[in-house]
Amino acid sequence: MSILAVGSMAFDSIETPFGKADEVLGGSATYFSTAASFFTAVNLVAVVGEDFPQEHIDFLQQRGVNMDGLTRSRGKTFRWKGSYSYDLNEATTLDTQLNVFADFDPQLPENYRNAKYVFLGNIDPALQLKVLQQVIRPKVVACDTMNFWIEGKREALLETLKYVDILLINEAEVRQLANEPNMVRAARKVQEMGPTTLVVKQGEYGAVMFTPNAVFAAPAYPLEAVFDPTGAGDSFAGGFMGYLSSVDNPSDEAMRQAIIFGSVMASFNVEEFSLGRMRKLDISQVRDRYRKFQLLTEFKGVD
Repeated sequence: MSILAVGSMAFDSIETPFGKADEVLGGSATYFSTAASFFTAVNLVAVVGEDFPQEHIDFLQQRGVNMDGLTRSRGKTFRWKGSYSYDLNEATTLDTQLNVFADFDPQLPENYRNAKYVFLGNIDPALQLKVLQQVIRPKVVACDTMNFWIEGKREALLETLKYVDILLINEAEVRQLANEPNMVRAARKVQEMGPTTLVVKQGEYGAVMFTPNAVFAAPAYPLEAVFDPTGAGDSFAGGFMGYLSSVDNPSDEAMRQAIIFGSVMASFNVEEFSLGRMRKLDISQVRDRYRKFQLLTEFKGVD
């Protein structure tokens, strides 16, 4: 079953303690769609400028991503410049140029409107809701957001969350959204806002999932080389939602497996700048790392 994904496509300029890359392919929709495409077909909605190379579109199409919802507008593509210290969990934004993304007005093609699985990437919550209102009876709606929208567009975000099943955000954002310092209590408050499932991304420490009846935690995969964490959260979401869509089963058990597949995709993503590692990846490597994740967390109980 395919996924409808809306978000940004961008050029990123990134510097970490281990190197730098200028004007490389990025954006939430790009990372999400690439990761999700290892599991299912993706219908993408985004906007780019006149300067966006056809080779990037070809790459996504070769991965099975439907680009019917891509708009090419007059002007330049969205650009982001950031840096990371040795604490790779947090980026410092050096420059943001919205360009054509500033006037993004997502319109769904007719062949997108019956989507059963929807991912609302990290964009203005008013636009997220506009996209959702164009979908006919979705089965599972997942959403990402950030501190900028929580602070600046809170009412619009709260309205959107009423229609969301799964919210994927980081630990600081959960606390900010709930205005609660304790993560467990904050998670329960966020669930009262609409999402029945909350996935808290914790970077190099893994992820925690809160469902109505349980809490599930998974570590991050231990890596020897981490070059660029940009897009790790979107790659996690792509693996998570891609797997759920492929099995068409949003049960607690399936979502636990989806958490691990999300962590697998994020772990590959950070091994090179931009989508360098993802371009060389195949599904056998994904499944092999999934099995290693199982061994990482396997233990026997005490009789």
